[in-house]
Amino acid sequence: MPPSEAAGAIEVPADEPALAARIAAAARSGEPLAVWGNRTKERLGRPVQAAAAISTRALVGITLYSPAELVISARAGTPVAEIEAALAAKGQHLVAEPPDLSALCGPEHGAADGPPTIGGAVACNLSGPRRIALGAMRDQVLGLRAVNGAGEIISSGGRVLKNVTGLDLCKFLAGSRGTLAVLTEVTLKVLPAPEATATLVLRGLDAAAGVSALAAGLGSPFGVTGAAFLPAEAAARVPCLGAGGSATILRVEEFAEFVPYRTERLAALVGVHGAASVIDDANSRVLWRAVRDATPLGVTPEEGVWRLSVRPSRGPGALAALAAAGLRGFLDWGGGLLWAAGPATESAHRAVMAAASASGGVFWMVRAPASLRAALPVVPPEAPALARLTRRVKAAFDPKGILGPGRLYAGI
Repeated sequence: MPPSEAAGAIEVPADEPALAARIAAAARSGEPLAVWGNRTKERLGRPVQAAAAISTRALVGITLYSPAELVISARAGTPVAEIEAALAAKGQHLVAEPPDLSALCGPEHGAADGPPTIGGAVACNLSGPRRIALGAMRDQVLGLRAVNGAGEIISSGGRVLKNVTGLDLCKFLAGSRGTLAVLTEVTLKVLPAPEATATLVLRGLDAAAGVSALAAGLGSPFGVTGAAFLPAEAAARVPCLGAGGSATILRVEEFAEFVPYRTERLAALVGVHGAASVIDDANSRVLWRAVRDATPLGVTPEEGVWRLSVRPSRGPGALAALAAAGLRGFLDWGGGLLWAAGPATESAHRAVMAAASASGGVFWMVRAPASLRAALPVVPPEAPALARLTRRVKAAFDPKGILGPGRLYAGI
């Protein structure tokens, strides 16, 4: 087992200056560091080859919240749930609907150190079902503060919706998983939360017909903010769906008075695929939280988990290819996001890689034993020219290569 994934003490700097000092010391000595929040996504990536680990979980608290300006700032270790609660009190929400993946990719041995943090959500660019309509997590980041691999505190963006301050590093660092810099504070755009939600359900369609219905809904003027296809096995794992065949589901979020009209018109639009039923507000929220967190996969402890991002029209074919290889899954983002689970084996992973390649898409290995994550690519290998650019960027942010070495690509 790699040292960073063994049980042991993790250093928790008390504040941003202490974190910067610790990273600077590591840079001087060339000491590699594993970088965590609460370790809820420890298995999302290759095992980090580092004897020491640091955590941002002491960097907590909302530092700015201006409901009128639709902006919130929080330190990186602040739990996502705390931010969601503060926003809900003012009738607002996080646009990106970040999933809680702690049950899927938390520590291989032992439990996580706490709930998912906002720094982790941004560092991994995690987005839920609403991504198909309103953009990814990185699109909601207005500004951030971070510490690079030299121990220098850097900042980018600002705390207003319209700003042109400096080089936009926000989208660059969102998704870098702590390998370029350690996030210490993020500023996010927020939006008013919808008063009500409802979900249209079509039962018994195959994947191709389901994705066709999803495309029609997403192309309509009726404000669809969630579009997923759950095969029968996956649908049966969600209490408000249950048995009854596959479920093609479309979410509408709006002012309460508009939801009945929009669902009625949407049902008429997709009626060519069959009669639709409507799930009410309370059950819709439970349903989409389950989709967000990949609960319909029904993953057992020994299984592997993958995400594939493909062109939506290619989703059904990729789902069928994985089923032929002994994996199960479901489609989100109108068919463009495929969640898959099955045996945590090399052959299963190579089937995922082949399905992603054949669909012109990409994959993430979300969960697998450390030995498998160390031996096989956890994200698609880069073309030589792009790989050279990646190394140059890594060297610019982290000259000594001490931050999360090997987490995304072997050797960097």
